[in-house]
Amino acid sequence: MRSDQIKKGLKQAPARAMLRAVGVGDEDFGRPFVGVVNTFTDGMPCNFHLRELAQHLKAGLREAGLFPFEFGAPAISDGISMGTPGMRASLVSREVIADSVELIAQGYLYDGMVGLSACDKTIPGTAMGVIRSGVPGMVLYGGTIAPGEWQGRKLTIVEVFEAVGQRAAGKISEEELLEIERRAIPGPGACGGQYTANTMAMALEALGLSPVGYNAIPAVHPEKERATKEAGKILAWAIAHDWKPKDFLTRKSFLNAVAAVAATGGSTNAVLHLLALAKEAGVELSLDDFDQISRKTPVIADLRPWGTYTAWELYEAGGTALVFKRLLEAGLLFGEEKTLTGRTLAEEVERAYREQEGQKVVFPVEKALKPHGGLVVLKGNLAPQGAVLKLAGTERTSFEGPARVFDSEEAAMEKVLKGEIRPGDVVVIRYVGPKGAPGMPEMLSVTSAIVGEGLGPEVALLTDGRFSGGTRGLMIGHIAPEAFVGGPIALLEEGDRIRIDVEGRRLEVLLPEEELERRRARWRPRPPAFTHGLFARYAALVRQADEGAVLEDPL
Repeated sequence: MRSDQIKKGLKQAPARAMLRAVGVGDEDFGRPFVGVVNTFTDGMPCNFHLRELAQHLKAGLREAGLFPFEFGAPAISDGISMGTPGMRASLVSREVIADSVELIAQGYLYDGMVGLSACDKTIPGTAMGVIRSGVPGMVLYGGTIAPGEWQGRKLTIVEVFEAVGQRAAGKISEEELLEIERRAIPGPGACGGQYTANTMAMALEALGLSPVGYNAIPAVHPEKERATKEAGKILAWAIAHDWKPKDFLTRKSFLNAVAAVAATGGSTNAVLHLLALAKEAGVELSLDDFDQISRKTPVIADLRPWGTYTAWELYEAGGTALVFKRLLEAGLLFGEEKTLTGRTLAEEVERAYREQEGQKVVFPVEKALKPHGGLVVLKGNLAPQGAVLKLAGTERTSFEGPARVFDSEEAAMEKVLKGEIRPGDVVVIRYVGPKGAPGMPEMLSVTSAIVGEGLGPEVALLTDGRFSGGTRGLMIGHIAPEAFVGGPIALLEEGDRIRIDVEGRRLEVLLPEEELERRRARWRPRPPAFTHGLFARYAALVRQADEGAVLEDPL
């Protein structure tokens, strides 16, 4: 065992003495040592319950003959930091979490690793770290929150964001906004639609890095405790067979994950995160893969933010296994790909499959809600390296209008709340990319305010930042290259005509190349927002969105 370097032999007596002090007994030195990264925090609901869930996980690992050691990693709440300078920390935290997992795995020479995650960036962060660690491992998701309820309708956090716009437009009262705020989040768990956390949780099951069916179990559902304990047996098998993530993560595995995202109208953040995970696994994956898979994968799950049902209701209907079953039946997944259990994805789906009688959440492919998947990659003179649109959140496939140009989300939000954005406008928010912000913050506050004011179908938004999984409407993000490095979005001026052609996959400003060249000659780079510390290092090393906003390798 790898951990024998820590715990065996004459010279390791001091190490054993220290391990005895934290509860390792004589018989335990013969067990595989496992690191459990817990992204618990009591600062937000998504990860609030992970301290308790970790106890069930560690009990299951011990029952399976392993010895677990728990350690922490940071967790940033997108919902709390949204629309504030704190949102810069969100995507940065993905890299910090991955580095933390790698650091502990190498520092303690553990034989296996488990990531316990919940909020958006903790899922890809722990997954990147587990893959990078080079030992058997898996990632477990804390689960979705239960929906809130008010006046007979189910609520998620997105209804609160959109209520801000409704209040600004005078459509609801201050008292109604307060009631929505009070009732939307009834307890622990991640945001309750097919937003980023639930999208990535499903993607990890499709990849084979999480047990099929586990991640769909809600945070406070009684089944969560039993399933968490059972997961210990899976890791014990993987360690016994030296079955590591890089042994089963293939290009087809990643295409399965992309198909799962497309079929459920999932978050555009999955594009960034799956590109980053593929890099860790040494697998080729590009923006074009997302577009090609989405073209042939219909939307078969009626899930929020664009649809009707919450993630809790998806679990009741049959969970992720039901979605995968439908896709497998239509030949839209590679069922022969192996998973962390050593069995194929198709075998795991059969073991986990169930369907609630009369459920209306997941449809057969031949009765799909939309003929094409939820992700579209656009290119053109505004996005030479690409931009991403979640098509499941909008019915419009073409748009042309004048640019309303803002160099920060705050400036755009001010105009939206004052009612100064008009139907037909194309709101442009730039200098908020991976390097520019830095950290590529999400724009949920401003996009929700636009929708809440009733402008969702009438306004388009472009940004070199990104969007929450809760965003809906004609919102195009991940524009690359970003404004900070001199991308064409930096050259836009107020009133420029912008054309969006979804069918043609084009995003263009209607200006001659000569005019763009004149503006490019006048453009000057901006000073960095940070000159020392973590954010300065991140901004110096981060790549563009079309590469997953990963950090540069030294060689």
